[in-house]
Parts: sequence; C-alpha cells; structure tokens
Amino acid sequence: MALAKEIMGISLLEKSSSMALLNPNNYHKENHLWFNQQFQGRRNLSRRKAYRQSTMAAISENLVKVVPEKAVKFKVRAVVTVRNKNKEDLKETIVKHLDAFTDKIGRNVALELISTDIDPDTKGPKKSNQAVLKDWSKKSNLKTERVNYTAEFIVDSNFGNPGAITVTNKHQQEFFLESITIEGFACGPVHFPCNSWVQPKKDHPGKRIFFSNQPYLPDETPAGLKSLRERELRELRGDGKGVRKLSDRIYDYDIYNDLGNPDRGIDFARPKLGGEGNVAYPRRCRSGRVPTDTDISAESRVEKPNPTYVPRDEQFEESKMNTFSTSRLKATLHNLIPSLMASISSNNHDFKGFSDIDSLYSKGLLLKLGLQDEVLKKLPLPKVVSTIKEGDLLKYDTPKILSKDKFAWLRDDEFARQAIAGVNPVSIEKLQVFPPVSKLDPEIYGPQESALKEEHILGHLNGMTVQEALDANKLFILDHHDVYLPFLDRINALDGRKAYATRTIYFLSDVGTLKPIAIELSLPQTGPSSRSKRVVTPPVCATGNWMWQIAKAHVCANDAGVHQLVNHWLRTHASLEPFILAAHRQLSAMHPIYKLLDPHMRYTLEINGLARQSLINADGVIEACFTPGRYCMEISAAAYKNWRFDLEGLPADLIRRGMAVPDATQPYGLKLLIEDYPYAADGLMIWGAIEGWVRDYVDHYYPSSAQVCSDRELQAWYTETINVGHVDLRNEDWWPTLATPEDLISILTTLIWLASAQHAALNFGQYPYSGYVPNRPPLMRRLIPDENDPEYAVFLADPQKYFFSALPSLLQATKFMAVVDTLSTHSPDEEYIGERQQPSTWTGDAEIVEAFYKFSAEIGRIEKEIDERNADTNLKNRCGAGVLPYELLAPSSGPGVTCRGVPNSVSI
Repeated sequence: MALAKEIMGISLLEKSSSMALLNPNNYHKENHLWFNQQFQGRRNLSRRKAYRQSTMAAISENLVKVVPEKAVKFKVRAVVTVRNKNKEDLKETIVKHLDAFTDKIGRNVALELISTDIDPDTKGPKKSNQAVLKDWSKKSNLKTERVNYTAEFIVDSNFGNPGAITVTNKHQQEFFLESITIEGFACGPVHFPCNSWVQPKKDHPGKRIFFSNQPYLPDETPAGLKSLRERELRELRGDGKGVRKLSDRIYDYDIYNDLGNPDRGIDFARPKLGGEGNVAYPRRCRSGRVPTDTDISAESRVEKPNPTYVPRDEQFEESKMNTFSTSRLKATLHNLIPSLMASISSNNHDFKGFSDIDSLYSKGLLLKLGLQDEVLKKLPLPKVVSTIKEGDLLKYDTPKILSKDKFAWLRDDEFARQAIAGVNPVSIEKLQVFPPVSKLDPEIYGPQESALKEEHILGHLNGMTVQEALDANKLFILDHHDVYLPFLDRINALDGRKAYATRTIYFLSDVGTLKPIAIELSLPQTGPSSRSKRVVTPPVCATGNWMWQIAKAHVCANDAGVHQLVNHWLRTHASLEPFILAAHRQLSAMHPIYKLLDPHMRYTLEINGLARQSLINADGVIEACFTPGRYCMEISAAAYKNWRFDLEGLPADLIRRGMAVPDATQPYGLKLLIEDYPYAADGLMIWGAIEGWVRDYVDHYYPSSAQVCSDRELQAWYTETINVGHVDLRNEDWWPTLATPEDLISILTTLIWLASAQHAALNFGQYPYSGYVPNRPPLMRRLIPDENDPEYAVFLADPQKYFFSALPSLLQATKFMAVVDTLSTHSPDEEYIGERQQPSTWTGDAEIVEAFYKFSAEIGRIEKEIDERNADTNLKNRCGAGVLPYELLAPSSGPGVTCRGVPNSVSI
C-alpha cells in the first residue's frame, strides 16, 4: 500500500472506500473519479518500469474484483470548443444563419464516443450512443473568438475509457474544432486536442475521427482503437488520383512540374524538377491539377487570387492570413507605385543617389510628386486599407541596418561581419588551401586554378606568411564560384542582368573581427587567352575605392542568390516538405513522435504552396528580383545534388565548413574557430536545448533499440521520406540509419533545428538587412568596367552614378523590398520555440509535459544569455558603435518585422 501511495500520490483509503467502489450508485462520484484519474494518468508514465508494472497489475487486479457485476448506465458530458471566424463574408453569414435554423430540425453536429476496449458482442470498437451538440442555434450569433458547446452521452459502467470520438457535421458549412473534453468518466477528464476543420457531411460523408491526447506506440494501441488508427491513416494518404478539393485532407507527393506556364508561351516554360529524366529535387505536396494544353507533363497553374491546394488543416488560420494579405496588399501598392512613377518620367528608372533611396523611408513614393491622393482614389483598395494608415502603405519602414549607423554598410568590417552575423551566416568557410581550387570539370569550365595570388593578400596578414595564416586558422572564404559559373553565360545574356562567380577572402583579426582582403571575380572563359578572372583588393585610391564598392556589391548579389535559393528555400522549405508529408501519411495522430513534430510542421505546406504560386514560379518575385532570373530554380536544383541530410544539423554543418573542430572538452563537443561567431554561438545553445528535449522525449518511449526497430509507423515514416519524398537521392550512402534511440534523437533534433532556429536565422533578417538595397543588392546590372571598355570613361566621370546604375532599378528594388518585408514579418498567431498550443493537454503523458516545461525554461534562459552577449563590449561582432545586436536567434518576438524570434516551424 505504501508503494501504491507513492505511485498515485495519495493513499486510496484517504480518498475512497471499498464500499464506494462496490456501490453502483456511487460509481461516478467525485472520490472515485479522483482515484481513477490518478491511476489512469500515471499508467502510461510507468509502463516501461518493471517494478511499477507489477505493482500496477496488482492494483488493477484488485480493482477488477470490485467492479459491479451488473453494468450501470450513467451520464458523461462533452465540452466542445469551436473557434469562430473574426470576419465572415455575406455568403458565410447567410449559411451560418441557415445552419442555426436547420440545427433545430436535426441537421446538427453529432458525436460518438469510442472506447479503448473491444465490444464483446460486435467484436468491433465499443461505441456510445450518438449525442448532439446543444444550443448551436442559440450561440450562433456569439461574436467571441471561441464558443463552448456541450453534449451528453449515456454510457455503461463497463464502457471502459474513451480513446476516440467521431464527429459528424450535418450543417452546410465547415467549422473549426479546437478541442473536446469529456467529463464524468472514472478516469477523470479526457482531452481531445483537435485543431482541425470539420467538413459538412454532404461534401465528406465519412465521420471525422479524433483521438484522445494519450500517446500510444503502434504495438501498444488499445484493441478498440486499432482499426480506427489504421483507417485514419488510409484516409489521409488518399489514392494518389484526381484533382484535390480545397476541403480535402489528403497528403501525397508530386514533382515540381507547376513552376512554369507553357500555355503562356515558351518564355514561361520551366524545367521540371524531380523525377526520372529531370533534375533531382525533393517532392512537394500533390494537388492533382490537370496538365497544361501545350505540355502534358506540366501541371496547370492556379494564379492569384485563387488559392492553390494544400490539405485543409495546413492552410493559414485567419489572423495569419490577414497578416499575409495585408502584406501582399502593401507589396502590390509598392510594386504599382514605382510603375506609375516610371511611366511619368523615364528618368525614374534608376536611383539618382542615396537621397532617392532615403525618401522611400522618409517621404514615401508619391508625396514628393503630389500624386498620393489622386492615385489612392483610383485604386480598387480592399477594406483592409481602412484599418491601416495610408501613409504606412506608401512608405517603407527604415531597415534596421540603418538604425544605428546610416553608413555602416559602406564599411569593410560591416561587410565582413554580415558573413557571420547577417542574414546568410551559413556560407562562410575556413580556407583550407591557398589559392582555392574549383571542383568543376576543367574540360567544360576551364582551369580550376584561382586567379588569387599570394601578393594579393600578403600585405593584409599582420606580418604572417600565407601558410602561417592558414595554419593559425586566420583565413576564411565566401566561395560562390562553383555555384554560379555554370550558369553565367545564360545569366549574362539576360536583359539587365550581369554577374560574376565570386570568391571573397577574409582575415581574422586579433580582436575576433573579420576583414575582407581580396575579391576574385570570374567569368566563363571565352578563349585560351581570355581574361576571365580578376582580383580586386582593398582600395588605395579613389578609383580603387569605387571598384571595391562595386565588387562588394557583386559579392552581396551572389550571396543573396545562394542565401535565397539554396540555404533558405532548398535547405529549409523544400527539404522539409517530404518529412512533413510522410509524417501525416505514416504517423498516427496518437503516435508520440507525431505529437513531438506537430508544432514544427505548422503552415509549412501552405507557405510552400504560396511560394510555388507567386515566388519561385516563372516570372515570379524571385526571378524578377534576383540576378539568376529564369535560372533561379535550376541553381537551387544543382545545389540539391550536394545536399546531405546527415550534415544539416548545426554541429555537423559547422565542422563541414571548417568553422569548428571536434573537441570533447567543449560544450556541444566542438570548438569554434571564430569564438565571436554570433549565429553559431547562439545557435549551439538552441541546438543543445532542442537535443536535450528530444532526448528526454525519445528515452521515455524508446528505452532500447528494439522498440525503435519494431515501430512500424516510425520506420514507414522515415523510409517513405527517403524513398518517395527524397527519392532522387535515395541511393546515397550518407542517409542516417534509424535503428537506435540515438539515431532517432539525431534525426528529430536535426528536423526541429531546421524548422525552427535554422529557418529563423535565414528568414527574419531579410528586410532588416536587405531592405536597404545598397547594403545587399539582390541583383546587379553592370560589371566592373575594364580600362579598355567604353564604359570606363563613364565610370570615371561619375562613379556614384555608375554605382547606382549597376544596382537594381527603382521598380526592381521597391518590389524586392516589399516582398522581403512580407517574408520578414511575424504574424500575431506565431508560436515560438518553447511554446505550443494547449501546453498542459497536448499529451496525456504527465512526465512529458514536465519535460516540455523544462525545455521551455531552458529556452527562456538562452534568451537572457543572448541579451547579455549583445551587451558585452568584448564581442565586437554584436556590440559596438553602430553595430547591430545579433537577435535573429533570440527565441521570442512580438508581431511585425522585429529581426528576432524563433517560430516553431517554417511558417513564412
């Protein structure tokens, strides 16, 4: 009895008597409810600890003896929470009133409880009677965000515990079911976290299944729930046929064959990515649209404002969609207004000087022309405009890069600092050999040797030889040569696009800051004696200064493309989509690993669908705004050949790039070569917190390798991700095995890292750093003129004018600024790392809830540590005169463009 008291927290005799248990009339009274709640709630916690198992069995045996022989009927109550829309259109309002009326005559919402036990008579799941939601018609006009309804069931005392509930919506309109709580069972309240749209029966005849928050590995599924578990997964997989409806909840795969629109003409055709005979690429969510008229292998497009398919529960919730729509409105206006200005005067195609750019933030685009009111009156602006100041729509917010020092971007130390603390801190590498060597085929792309020579950098090494600097880990490189060179002929043939393949060498100073000491600019070799490579070094004269500034701008444009197409889109958005699709198809909602991953999958399919619709598509924003133009996604696909999931975790990536070396004596098992590397230093803390949380979680459910290997849902998820979702790379030998708890911890930590911190570091600094186009131009329109070029005289005569003519035009710049403003914005419903919906009831496992709160507290501690680092004057890369603090990995944020905050998922 003492051991039982320890397990359950209090003695049975202190709360209930055996007479209460024996008396049928007292079967569901409070004391007995309490006892069974304690017992049932802890049963799952202890099921793998042998001494507790045996004790539990004994207690269960005693309980069985006192259950009444004759079943007694009693009432239980469901509290159903439905989330209202904040705004409804006229059609929705009419249908809502119709549903309120017909609810009274039987076209209602019906629920049915399903026990964890098998019905001995039917040999199927044990079911309750149907119960109907009460007072739907009375509460239909409530304007609150959430409305609670009730329903009552009559069940037998031998019903067992509820493990699932079905919902039938006989209304005309879908509704968002947030949660259901069942009260009145001996086991205590049973929670059902639903968070799903329930479709009308007329559109989707089957009953919706929701499982309780109690997690079960497949082999531990209670008998009454086994068939439902399998049925729910079958429905989510679909049959891979037909056009998907927006109300469907079907997760399936397809190749990227919907980026082009060949029906519009050859200029809008694009290569298919993924699949046999095409360039390798991850799979995306299948929408099943009919093929185009001119190319049967290309899927027809759905253009804005019509929505593209993603499973219904993946679509943005209302507050997120409102934020996104408002941002798109701003983007439309900012795109439209420069077009008007350009049409007024042909001289407005280029920025004339820095004052033109400054006016975008201070005056807005139309004020100085006196056209604001006139243009606004003519625009068919949606109602959302009335909630926003017109001036805000027509003005850009000042990017954070200008907030402390308006001219910081001109300085070499800031240019270098952004390689380790800017929007793309994952490309810089330790220089292994000098001069650097290309890995491209010399038969196709010419000599692999670099044009860099020792004399280019020797004077910048503080008296060291090049070899001494290499040995002392003082030289680093940003090498975009091999990414761009294969595409340069085609890029430079585009109208208004000019690019080099760049290499930038940095020297690490004694105070821990970097300085750029040489930039190599390469073009494709046109002949045996052609001068295809040139080296630009820090200036010693005025002419050299402007050449150096243009060379740095070309490096930034290269880096912007690699950042957006490879590190941001490919390595977070696109590579995660197959893992998410497979999770929905192969892991039941009651699977512990599904529950762990759930918040890290939120909105990713939707934002990826929107990207295919208007960002990465033919003539979309990315093609319009970045140097590679129509070849953007081909560059992304070329990079996928070198993508390796086993090196995507932060420690492995740092070691791969030579930015850290293994060191068992250091935290996280490695030592940074640049100690003040803000992205890596902050990232390792978050990585460690995620890994600790995942380890606690996995160890709880998988005490040995046998459980990992025998978990058929888990193995099916991982196998399908590789063999279907990443099928083009399925034969690579670097894929991690999934055979031990340690394997699982590593895989899950990497996925959560990529979805949360990695994406945040790459995404939310876009407007703060790139919103000022001279700091980080997304494209360049002119090369650096050679002394023999006719343009050289133009350059010498007015170097500032030449510099601005090389940057994006006014229209290109403002369009890009509007888009990265949208992408850098946190919505009000963002869920940040260490947070989740229904934090106490998302799982029925109390030990896991406790572990999650420990993880959440650790994230809070990390945030304070980051704040302290940003105030430490010894850390020159994050603190100093005009230096921006590094906050992209500070976990929390308010809504808006804040340059901080780590959401749980790739949600924008």
